Amino acid sequence: QVQLVESGGGLVQAGGSLRLSCAASGSIFRLNVMGWHRQVPGKQRELVAAITNFGVTNYADSVKGRFTISRDNSKNTVYLQMNSLKPEDTAAYYCTYRSLSPPGDYWGQGTQVTVSS
Repeated sequence: QVQLVESGGGLVQAGGSLRLSCAASGSIFRLNVMGWHRQVPGKQRELVAAITNFGVTNYADSVKGRFTISRDNSKNTVYLQMNSLKPEDTAAYYCTYRSLSPPGDYWGQGTQVTVSS
């Protein structure tokens, strides 16, 4: 019922910046969380950052101070501003939409971020 369209991935050098965007469409519920997960081949998918519809944020310790998540509720869009990128940030990044009531999880197709040293 919810579709997620991601954009903004690419290849950058260490220390560079990138901004990811994700637009949600379909049945958008009032109580929800949008965010980003990432996955490296051979490792589990991990939470990068998340933000509720009322602005509460959560970040992985590894990205605190470097990444900023924000959202535009009128556009049902979430952004991830990534600064001071490190090679260890290299991963496939997935947009996530979680409806709290009714419960349900939705995932984007993923966008690749590669950081060269």
